[in-house]
Order: sequence, then C-alpha cells, then structure tokens
Amino acid sequence: MIWIDLEHKLPTDADIPGWTPWTREQWQAWLEKSKQLVGQLAALEAAGRRKERNDLIDANSGHWGKLKEWLLALSGGKCWFSEVKELYSHYDVEHFRPKKEAKVLDSTERDGYWWLAFDYMNFRICGNVGNRKKGGWFPLQDGSLCSTYSCQCEESESRYLLDPIDVYDVGLLAFDEEGRAVPVPGASEWEEQRVLETVKRLKLNEHVPLAEARRKVWQQVDGLIEEFCRSKARCGTGINPAAQQKMRSVCEQIREKTQSGAELSAVAKWCVLFRNDSHLSRLICR
Repeated sequence: MIWIDLEHKLPTDADIPGWTPWTREQWQAWLEKSKQLVGQLAALEAAGRRKERNDLIDANSGHWGKLKEWLLALSGGKCWFSEVKELYSHYDVEHFRPKKEAKVLDSTERDGYWWLAFDYMNFRICGNVGNRKKGGWFPLQDGSLCSTYSCQCEESESRYLLDPIDVYDVGLLAFDEEGRAVPVPGASEWEEQRVLETVKRLKLNEHVPLAEARRKVWQQVDGLIEEFCRSKARCGTGINPAAQQKMRSVCEQIREKTQSGAELSAVAKWCVLFRNDSHLSRLICR
C-alpha cells in the first residue's frame, strides 16, 4: 500500500502520467450528474424506498466507471491496496465506504453510505481478489461515531479499514522478509488490530502469488544492499573507480525499486529500512 494524494488531484490535471486530462466542462458535467443522482437517492431514502434506492446505484455504476482510468493513472497502474498490477486480478473501482450495506466484525449489516456512491473521494482502485472478499465490510471501533446522511461525520469515524489516501494509515503497514504484510513496529494495540483486520479482509497475505511476489522483491533488494555494502567497503580503502561506479549503479537500482510507480515499492522500502542504516535509508526514493 502506498499513499495516493486523491485530495489534491483532479481529472483535469495535465501532470498525471498516462492520463489524458478532461476539460473543465467534462469534469463539471460529471460532478453535476453525481449531485443529481444523490438527490434522487435522497428522495427515495426519504420515501422509504430503499430497494429502489439501491437499484438506482447499481443502474449508474457506469458513472463512477468513467473515472477508472484516471484513478489507475494516479497509482501508476497499480492496485491501491496490494500495489501490484496483475497478480491481484483485474481492477475494480471500489467504494471505500460501502454504498448499500456496511458489514461489521460479526458480519451483521447496517445501512451503507449511499450518499457517497457517486463521490469520487470515496473511490479507490482495488484488484478484485481483495475487493470480492471485502464486499461491504466496514466495521467501526466500539463506541465510534457512525456517519449518516442526516449527520455526516465520516472524518470522525474510528474505522478498521486502512485507507490508501490516508498517509497515516499507509504508514501503519509494514512487510517482512517472508513477504507478509504486518503491523509497523511500535504500533498501538488498536493500530495492530486495524492492520490485521485489513490484511485478513483484503487477502493481502492469504493470496499466495502476492506474498510470493513480495518475497522475491525483498530478496532482490536485499541482494542489492549486499552489493552496495561490498562496494562501499572497497571504496573505503582508497580510490577505486570500479567500486565507486558499481556503488552508483546499485544505488540507482535501489531507488528504481523504491519509487512510487514501481510494483511493491513499499516492500522494497521496508527491506532497506529493515537494515536500520541511515546511509542506506537515504537511498530510498521519496
């Protein structure tokens, strides 16, 4: 999982690699239709016609689908949760807060966040391996505020699910040399619970090809670090152009694997951080 700065990005932006920007008119038209659809949903909810409300959401899935390529471009073509391109199956535009029903830890259901069904800030890109298992799963911590249409307070909910657009959440997820997603060292009990439930619900460890791909990336970066250390030691004895060139080459490879557009870049970063070496940490591509 890497941080996606969704809050400060728009489909009209011209600086997103791989994306042909929309005109302002196109974007305004999309927003206007979203507003109209939410108004229709609110009217159906007020009339107690919940099934028709949910049917209207389903009938307009193509509306959020129009943003799929833009959302993919924001992550360099990667799933926002698993950080791979193919191993997690094809992509869905996933609603972070479920649009019809929300499941709690014991699988009982409450009403979903239907008013966010067409809010692009609620959209995430997720491979369907995780998205199918997640479904409407969205439990909150005991005692948490719970947002409703009449009292909207999503920002105050204490949710279990980690969010790729929340930079703090992204920092709670670490990886080990076996390719497992684990809580970051020093996490609180609540933070550990959030990580473990998210990993379980999105199959971030259960999906074997994903864990194996992480393990291979860790091994590759670990090998590069060993090469770096050997070259650095040779440079320490005096002038050694060959060793210096090798060290520069390895540094560049490490930076490539830790750049945000690389698959499993978070795993590569954790492999570097695992060494607890300030010099090595400076090699990480920010």
